[in-house]
Amino acid sequence: MGIDITYTDSGQGPAILLLHGYPFDRSMWSEQIDFLSGQGFRAIAPDLMGRKGTIITMDQMARDSAALLDELKIEDAVVCGLSMGGYVAFEFAHLFPARVRGLILAGTRAPADSEQEKQTRFQQCEKMLAEGMEPIADATLPKLLAPRTLAEKPDVVARVREMIVKADPSGATAAQHGMAARRDYSGDLAKINVQTLVIVGREDPIRPVADSEFMRDQIHNSRLEIIEDAAHMTNMEQPEAFNQALPDFLRLIH
Repeated sequence: MGIDITYTDSGQGPAILLLHGYPFDRSMWSEQIDFLSGQGFRAIAPDLMGRKGTIITMDQMARDSAALLDELKIEDAVVCGLSMGGYVAFEFAHLFPARVRGLILAGTRAPADSEQEKQTRFQQCEKMLAEGMEPIADATLPKLLAPRTLAEKPDVVARVREMIVKADPSGATAAQHGMAARRDYSGDLAKINVQTLVIVGREDPIRPVADSEFMRDQIHNSRLEIIEDAAHMTNMEQPEAFNQALPDFLRLIH
């Protein structure tokens, strides 16, 4: 492929490309991989932050994902992205529309960052490079996870924290710069002509319900699923509810 991508490839059947959020890795999709492969689908989950450099653009991540599908001889897939993965999904759909059978957009949004949001990202980059990922984990866990998750699901809290702490600061910094540089996808929404499922946690402070309602209203043939007792990491906080939303949607496509 010309690039080295670590990935999981599980199951047989129509392909579902799972694009993780920041600063996580493909292991965040473990419950979905098990569920989808057991339902007659092929789940493909790459690690997106392996590329080194000062910036990893959403365009590059989308092209890396397409190259992985090429390597696996997969022509098209349902593309599912959470948070940063949603931005990559937007770019994938823009660059390779014929390869997208459907879209699942979870905990993400269409507009680009404001100047204040960009500065917040850059400040976080400085902190990561100077102090490592543990302070980032401490600061972001209360935003990523709902109060009920924090109180009642220590295993989920531990998994999310571990992913953050073990992330390479330079790779995380490159991804932050890439997200800061991403374009506004709002104008793309009306051009999306595949079935789209928008998923959001009821208690997500990072990408609140209004962001998902905007996407639902702008994308033809889309539906919105709001997951209760979940914040940003819907697929890990409430995996059963997240998974239950998938079969009916996928049956519309396959």
